[in-house]
Amino acid sequence: MGEPPPSAASADSAPSPAPAKKRRSVRAVRGNDAADTAASRPLAEIPADVVEPLLPHLEMVAEEMVREIKVLVPEYARPVESAYGQRMQWAVTQTVREFVEAFGHDELTWSSVTDIFAGIGAYEARKGHSLDNLQTAIRVSGQVACRRFIEETQRLDWSLQTLGQITESLFVFLEKIAGAAARGFAEAQEVLATERERFRWRLRDLLVVEPPASREAIVELARSARWETPRTLAVIAVRPPTGHTPPVLPPAVLADWHGPVPFLIVPDPDGPGQDRLISSLVRDCSAAVGPTVPITRGALSLRWATHALKLIERGVLPAKEPARCLDHLPTLVAAMSSELIDVAIRTRLAPLMELPRHRREPLARTLLTYMECHDNAVAAAERLLVHEQTVRYRIRRLEEMFGDALDDPDRRVELLLLLHTWIRVRSPEETAADTAESA
Repeated sequence: MGEPPPSAASADSAPSPAPAKKRRSVRAVRGNDAADTAASRPLAEIPADVVEPLLPHLEMVAEEMVREIKVLVPEYARPVESAYGQRMQWAVTQTVREFVEAFGHDELTWSSVTDIFAGIGAYEARKGHSLDNLQTAIRVSGQVACRRFIEETQRLDWSLQTLGQITESLFVFLEKIAGAAARGFAEAQEVLATERERFRWRLRDLLVVEPPASREAIVELARSARWETPRTLAVIAVRPPTGHTPPVLPPAVLADWHGPVPFLIVPDPDGPGQDRLISSLVRDCSAAVGPTVPITRGALSLRWATHALKLIERGVLPAKEPARCLDHLPTLVAAMSSELIDVAIRTRLAPLMELPRHRREPLARTLLTYMECHDNAVAAAERLLVHEQTVRYRIRRLEEMFGDALDDPDRRVELLLLLHTWIRVRSPEETAADTAESA
């Protein structure tokens, strides 16, 4: 629960220096001044001579508070001999002493104890706890204090007015330390969120760096970023429309929305429901999903996703759904080898390239479709929306032009690649124009 005095704190649990106070609004300052004034009035009216008889019992009262806290808040039930138990006992004792020694004073002197509870709140945030246990501990301490003050009223024959003044001051005191704990908790959470975000940015960049980072380096940074290391990942290259507002992302997804080519990193993209997730993440955007790779090969996935995105923007690949690279492998490979393929087209498809435009395009499309349909003229006709006799006529014409090449297995693979590039990646007119320019 509590933070120790600096001399007793370990490196991990020592209270950090109090964060710089943010400038408060005039309303907040006036509100706090009013609260301090309201608290000072009954506090100052408590007879100062009530303090002396209480001092010998403060440590015993603090021990009683700690015992009850441990019963009602099991998370704080640590052995007294442990470092945690000692920190807790110290914090409660200091708090009790701070409150009692303020009796009879005109000005509040609670800054040191509020600093203690701000530190405790920050400690709880750093450990990933909620404030519920700490707030319960504060309430339990207040109940024990009320009970003991009632007993002291009977033992020392205090007036009911004195008891009322003490009780009223106690409520204000408890509210102040609870508020200090909440403030420390919130400030620490803000710092932690900023630090975690910085770690996530560094991790995101490390996952796509070239040459690849080691798995050990990625796992270590992922631990600091609180990112569960997946077995595989895929990178999605994205082109958001103008004015696009990035969506709220699941914690597992890392993103760079502001680079030259924005991208997302999705862990284990082939798992159940991941297609729906990816579609929702890039809604209204052009997007290409790189191949699924081990976590050390993110640069490869990003590189191919970027190539695919360029083809989407050129209209070569469909833009309706996120395009998965492995679903468009021939197109991507052909596009990446365009220089060599252009040279091959000019020589290997020369009989077609020499024809006028209105003749070469139907023949090229027919040959590609016929070969894709395993030389089935009926199926090719259905895909081309022409009569099957038209397909057969064109194929006979192509056989005259290419001779035995259409029956050679090696040449068929080559023809499929060249025709696919010519028809699907580049238009025949574009290729023909390039050929004319280079002639």
